[in-house]
Amino acid sequence: MYTIDEIKELAKAVSEYKLEKLKLKTDEYEIVIEGTAPQPVQIMQSAAAPYVPAIQEAVPAINAEPTEVAADTSAKKEEAPVGNIVKAPLVGTFYSSASPDDEPYVKVGDTVKKGDVLMIIESMKLMNEVTSDFDGVVDEILVSNGEAVEYDQPIMRIR
Repeated sequence: MYTIDEIKELAKAVSEYKLEKLKLKTDEYEIVIEGTAPQPVQIMQSAAAPYVPAIQEAVPAINAEPTEVAADTSAKKEEAPVGNIVKAPLVGTFYSSASPDDEPYVKVGDTVKKGDVLMIIESMKLMNEVTSDFDGVVDEILVSNGEAVEYDQPIMRIR
């Protein structure tokens, strides 16, 4: 049987090595430690096992000065991009062309019209063409070919 100090050491190791889960099981009990930050230890006991209390460690709060936060938000306002942002309509993998040997559908500086194919997003083995909702010039492509994208993630900017 593990002592409280040994369980604390295991919880510390889970946090230190950023493990998702550590599970120890015997005939008498099961110990599950989850998370990348110290989490409560869950101990499940059979009827014959002695009582072992759960361990909970505090996570320290992070203090930030308001002046630093205000400076960061004002810098972000100045860097706000101009133009229309094309966002990923689904989760998947971004491809700039139909195949690796083909030219990209669009490059920075290309003029596009509403309805032009901009990219392909592969999701669950299906290739989904994404078309432009805007007329304009491709000003910036924010992801690399073959990169995973999330739903509503900005992909490119058209001005």
